[in-house]
Amino acid sequence: MSETERLLDWNRREFLRGSSLMALATLLGGVRLIRPEAAAAEPEPAPTEKVKVGLIGLGQWGRELLDQLLRLPQAEVAAICDNYPAMLRRSAKRVPDAMATEDYRALLENKEIPAVVVATPTHLHRDIVLAALEAGKHVYCEAPLAHTVEDARAIAQAALKHNRQVFQPGLQLRSDPQRHFLLPFVRSGALGRMAMARAQWNKKTSWRQTSPNPEREAAVNWRLARETSLGLLGEVGIHQIDQVSWFFGAMPTAVHAFGTVAFWRDGREVHDTVQAVVEYPEGLRLLYSATLANSFESEAEIYYGSDAAVMIRGSSAWMFKEADAPLLGWEVYARKDAFYKETGISLRADASKLRAQGDQAQAQAEATDPPVYFALQSFLRNCREVSSAVQDFVSLYGDSDPQALAEYLAKEVRRLPAADALDGYRATVLAIKASESATTGRPVSLPAELFELS
Repeated sequence: MSETERLLDWNRREFLRGSSLMALATLLGGVRLIRPEAAAAEPEPAPTEKVKVGLIGLGQWGRELLDQLLRLPQAEVAAICDNYPAMLRRSAKRVPDAMATEDYRALLENKEIPAVVVATPTHLHRDIVLAALEAGKHVYCEAPLAHTVEDARAIAQAALKHNRQVFQPGLQLRSDPQRHFLLPFVRSGALGRMAMARAQWNKKTSWRQTSPNPEREAAVNWRLARETSLGLLGEVGIHQIDQVSWFFGAMPTAVHAFGTVAFWRDGREVHDTVQAVVEYPEGLRLLYSATLANSFESEAEIYYGSDAAVMIRGSSAWMFKEADAPLLGWEVYARKDAFYKETGISLRADASKLRAQGDQAQAQAEATDPPVYFALQSFLRNCREVSSAVQDFVSLYGDSDPQALAEYLAKEVRRLPAADALDGYRATVLAIKASESATTGRPVSLPAELFELS
């Protein structure tokens, strides 16, 4: 039995027993599915040596990644790259000592930079990631991995081949401490028999950007073209849909999606409003919706069980119990917040402590660090740990047995939680098929072999 399976089994038995307040309070206070050094909301000690990172792609999200990298004590942004000079100059002001280049190959040739973050448009990932892996770089590749199954498979297979390097897809929720805190809770049976899940992403924004010339305007608006974009389901929904698959512990069997241009009728080829029904084994379904036409209720994921529901909003989460649900014990002491006509029990690592309960319901403060911060933190820490382990192995045993090295890395390297190549491939395939279904309006079957790397 793996460490993850052991913890899940322990959590399930403790939740269902429902007789030990102290055990359950302790569970909510820190038992998690990640290794001890990756404690939720526990800052990583300042590193003795920073990891030099190159950032490829300086669009809107690339600049957000740059902001987060500059906040991380583990990172030294040593190079930036974008093929549009204006974008490059804009970001160069933030990192005046970094190498600035319009050609990613020049960055990859720099032997002093061991790690790169790829934040280019999705359809450009393949060539850059494959070249980076061949150059011996650790790679963080934004999700989705690619806009075709063939390209996603090529990236994932190359990542598995270069097993002495870290490859991490940008499925940032898989590194979020709050999600790791909630994972055993959702899987344990504390919600009763799982019935369904629902997720949404609502933000009134056009996705359209302006540019001084038609060629550049077409390039920056790649998300609006069907040839280069997976639309809302692929470029945004991939994160929440992947989280549901992760929490359910299963891959879906079918998806039926729908899309329309409800508001931004400006000649775009992709939908500004989508819905999807994602089917999982044992009759479970995810109902997903997203729109660029309205911001009400923003983004959230909700898991519905026969005893309770859990709602996740950003870094906060609440449980809503059914009237006939058994009393677990710890919820008596947890803070409760009002939502419309419902009252939610706060699910936080400190929620069972009396000091967290005020005289009146209070709005729960959001964490200052977004999930992408923790994803990049995991990437940098894992880069450092894997590089050190490879050096130790080679110095002791030489460099002629790649299988032995792979086994050594799997056994000896204690990594912070992050998505891996297979996670990235599966999430990307699902996003591609969901986008395909929305385009055609027809359901798409998802056989198990579709999610395997051959």
